[in-house]
Amino acid sequence: MKIDMSGDQPTIDARDLGQLLDLPPDEVQNLMRAGEITSRFETGEDEDAGKVRLTFFHRGRRVRLTCSKDGTVLSTTRVTTERP
Repeated sequence: MKIDMSGDQPTIDARDLGQLLDLPPDEVQNLMRAGEITSRFETGEDEDAGKVRLTFFHRGRRVRLTCSKDGTVLSTTRVTTERP
């Protein structure tokens, strides 16, 4: 899996995100538009310079991708959590 970092915002393929969130890929974009899948994008500093972190939230599930600046996924974590 690789994240497209070519635009203003990183882009993940709906098939990849759907698999991580246990959702059919064709539902991902609609759920994002409806605000049911939310995300956070962070840029690394200091010892994490050159890395980015993408975090996605959906119904008590959090998926976090740590990537190199070119979009190569370095690590993935999936946890079930309650988001306030």
